[in-house]
Amino acid sequence: MIERAFVKENVVETLVDEYLKSKLPRAGYSHMDIKKTPVGTRITIFAEKPGFVIGRKGRMVKELTETIAKEYGVENPQIEVKQIENPDLDPEVVAQKIASSLERGMHFRRVAHSAVRRVMGAGAKGVVVIISGKLTGERSRTEKFMDGYMKHCGEPSEVLVKKAHKLAKLKLGIIGVTVKIMPPEIVLPDEIVIRESAGEVKEVSEVSEE
Repeated sequence: MIERAFVKENVVETLVDEYLKSKLPRAGYSHMDIKKTPVGTRITIFAEKPGFVIGRKGRMVKELTETIAKEYGVENPQIEVKQIENPDLDPEVVAQKIASSLERGMHFRRVAHSAVRRVMGAGAKGVVVIISGKLTGERSRTEKFMDGYMKHCGEPSEVLVKKAHKLAKLKLGIIGVTVKIMPPEIVLPDEIVIRESAGEVKEVSEVSEE
């Protein structure tokens, strides 16, 4: 019974997350956090533009609250909106911007290179942008744009690398956009930092002189 309850909660959380992604693309939706409280369920939405989530006179928040309670069975949802500190380090926001630019008719190379520069300028250790689909003709292909250092396999690639995938709907067909970012604050398992005191450095220099 306990296992079923956990599975049900995870399914509901995933469905609510998918609903918010489809409902808040203009708000720069990143992710959400659900916590149960004594008075109900607190849902914290992280977005680039909180104003779009709230809506005029709170209409959007009211609509989201009613839908989440009615359609997904969340008990007394209370929505809180927080702004993302650095949108250029959030793969969900970056991927959504790329997809929106492609839908507006911008060239994929220009959009991808611009996104890579913004992410690296924000201090990321590495970034990879993958665009797949019918980019310029009838044949589908995949283009990859990257900069910095990126882990592609092993546990660090699953735990430390942030990933996001979005779809851009064009006349030629659907184009997939995948963004992988290594945040600046992470420490890789193979990184070694050697710290020496002033006295130790002085002794080494004296021995080398002798």
